[in-house]
Amino acid sequence: MGSISYQRIYAVVRQIPEGRVATYGQVASLAGLAGQARQVGYALHALPDGTAVPWHRVVNASGGIRSLPGGDLVQRGLLEREGIRLDPRGRVPLARVRWAPRRKTIR
Repeated sequence: MGSISYQRIYAVVRQIPEGRVATYGQVASLAGLAGQARQVGYALHALPDGTAVPWHRVVNASGGIRSLPGGDLVQRGLLEREGIRLDPRGRVPLARVRWAPRRKTIR
């Protein structure tokens, strides 16, 4: 499932608890890849269908969800099943549901 960097990204994403989200930048930082938020996006896009990695819990810095055609509906549905309701602009309320891990980095 990808490079060592991807494996570190997946390890972080697996730790995001149900009902919480993290931003791409936050995941990058926790994976020891500060400033590489795009790398997180590439890694999540590379996941196979049916993966156990909860990719849907990763959002952009403003709480926006996936923009790929149809991907937003899938992500929205998965988040709503976990009790996360998007605001009228279609964004996740980060102030309420952003994950705050105890550890600063994951390697």
